Amino acid sequence: MLIILADQLSGASDIANGVRFADYKASTGQLSMPSEYDVTPASAGDMFMGALLPGLILVALYMAYILISSLIRPKIAPPVPYDGAFDREFAKRVSLALVPPLVLFFAVLGSIIAGVATVNQAGAIGAIGATIMAGYRLTEGQKNCYIPAVLAVVAFTAIVVILSFYDLNIKNVQGVNEVIGLVLAGIATAVLLTGVIWSGWRTFKINDTMHGVMIETAKTTSMVFIILIGAAMLTSAFRAFGGEELVRDFLGSLPGGFWTQFIVVMAVIFLLGFFLDFIEIAVVVVPIIAPILLADPSANITAVWLGVMIGINIQTSFLTPPFGFALFYLRGVASKVVSTIEIYKGAVPFIILQLVGLAIAGYYPSLVNYLPNRIHLTSETAPPPMNPQLQECLEEFVFAYYDSEGEVLSAGVARVKGLDVSYLPESEQKSLRAGFDTVVGISELVAEVVVARDELDAYIPDYRPLHRQVRRIERQGRRTVKRLEELERKIRHWSVEYDGPESEKTKLESEFAVLTEEREASLSQIPGTWKGARDGFNERSKTLKKAQLRYRRSVDGAYEHLVRLQGLIADADQLAALGKEVTALKSVVENSSLESAISAIKVVEKKLGVVAGSSKIKSKLSKARRALKKKKPKVDKALNNLSQAEKIFQAEVTWRVRAKAELLEELSVYDELLKASIGLRMQRYMTTEQAQYVAVCHSHHKDVSLNF
Repeated sequence: MLIILADQLSGASDIANGVRFADYKASTGQLSMPSEYDVTPASAGDMFMGALLPGLILVALYMAYILISSLIRPKIAPPVPYDGAFDREFAKRVSLALVPPLVLFFAVLGSIIAGVATVNQAGAIGAIGATIMAGYRLTEGQKNCYIPAVLAVVAFTAIVVILSFYDLNIKNVQGVNEVIGLVLAGIATAVLLTGVIWSGWRTFKINDTMHGVMIETAKTTSMVFIILIGAAMLTSAFRAFGGEELVRDFLGSLPGGFWTQFIVVMAVIFLLGFFLDFIEIAVVVVPIIAPILLADPSANITAVWLGVMIGINIQTSFLTPPFGFALFYLRGVASKVVSTIEIYKGAVPFIILQLVGLAIAGYYPSLVNYLPNRIHLTSETAPPPMNPQLQECLEEFVFAYYDSEGEVLSAGVARVKGLDVSYLPESEQKSLRAGFDTVVGISELVAEVVVARDELDAYIPDYRPLHRQVRRIERQGRRTVKRLEELERKIRHWSVEYDGPESEKTKLESEFAVLTEEREASLSQIPGTWKGARDGFNERSKTLKKAQLRYRRSVDGAYEHLVRLQGLIADADQLAALGKEVTALKSVVENSSLESAISAIKVVEKKLGVVAGSSKIKSKLSKARRALKKKKPKVDKALNNLSQAEKIFQAEVTWRVRAKAELLEELSVYDELLKASIGLRMQRYMTTEQAQYVAVCHSHHKDVSLNF
């Protein structure tokens, strides 16, 4: 179900982004929408992680209800009779019945969550595991029934151990050690395949199990594909005939904003669950309503949260009479003494518990959003801290760090300021001093941002109701304009495109006049204070953005130069090693042929290309080479440029070698001090602590409608 929902929501997110961009353009007149206002999509892995905590809450609710009900009314939960002894054989049977399916379950979901396997690959893992389990179940009681399973488990364990000791990438084979690892892995893989093939042969030969499973799988897959194709056709036709606009207009006309719309949609899905299967609801209803809910900037919900909420709601369809799948299953396994009505009655508390779980997940969206955010921000593919969508949360973290560690930063600056840097080039000294000033004056930059944000926050409470009122009028006006354009086109081309009595044209003209009057009357309801209020909001927003931009540019510049300076100093030895080759170029030009001289200069240029900050030297060498390549070679000019290059080279080597001995270690300590604050935006990844903070911050839905 979650995989189907993830697939449907991926398309819904794209549609919602388009709707949100159109609203932003119509409201602000700007041709591009900031990326922080984009709708956050959802993958299958995100859906699994988002559903984990709500699922555990549902399990806890079920357990609490069963425990409390059993304590209050013991008769409703009588013990299951068992005549045998609770001995080692009993424990063995229970373990064999419970442990392998649980291990397979966690292997499939765990591989998706950990990013080890895609959804399709995880499905293959599940199929192989099920085949192995079926192999020993079908031969239960025989002497060698567990041998294929043991082979598979031992081989898999061996592969995991080998992976921890060897790099098994065949492209990285460099010696005997890697070859040994590949050979061992090959043997373990062969053993694993032996266990899988052996189990597969058993399922193929015994009771025609494999054939029956494949037939049922083909039937189910065909059914799902037919439903998906039909749902896609229905959704396309529904949109083509304006059905989505009707739904959007209906939901938009409801009082109470997004949450009224959301509750109505959830109620409709809940009622449909009484009569439809979850697949039909997921592929027919979700593509219609999801873009409408996701596009609303006032709630700014994530696709993961919406998908999990719909999933929990759809889950009630398994229990709701008269067509609940779980009810039919229970009817099949329950004793005839238990009536169908009693089963229906027994399902009611669990339906209520699922609705309670739905309410909890809805009221606390962080329960759904936190784990997907955390895994995303701590993974190898995590976005860098420079990502625009992370800035607000990162600044909250960093500003709190400044408050608690400001004295430590000041002490670090004072220590580095006391070092002798007089031998550095003047430009490097100037940039370093500017960086020191930024760190010392960071409190002023932060104060500008905080003051601007406080002013905007104080302005919003009075502005928000007016904004909602005006935007509602404007949305209604845009819908009216669309209808007016359609009527105008029909009236203008009545005799050409439409064949009907003149009275129909008169009706259209009458409707056009009425709608025009309604639109003018609607626009006249916009308060006269709207323009001034909007200008006030835009002015405060612009002030905040300028303060944030000033802060970000300042800290980026300060840290960027520090990193650059460390790179220059770190390459001191690499640059010094080229001294003989640079010095020898003049002799080569004077004593060798032009071709040899040009070739020698090219070689040195290429070697300088990997040394940080060598562009000035390379520039002089390039000028010398070009002077020699002319039709009338200018040897004197080339020698002059080579002399200048040698002079610059010696100066660079002198200060870099000294700085490496006296300054580099202190700069490295200073760099470590700034990484978590001033230099955070310039890092490749966030630390675990920072990622956890941002994950929590991003788990809450933020209203961004005032920017539309």
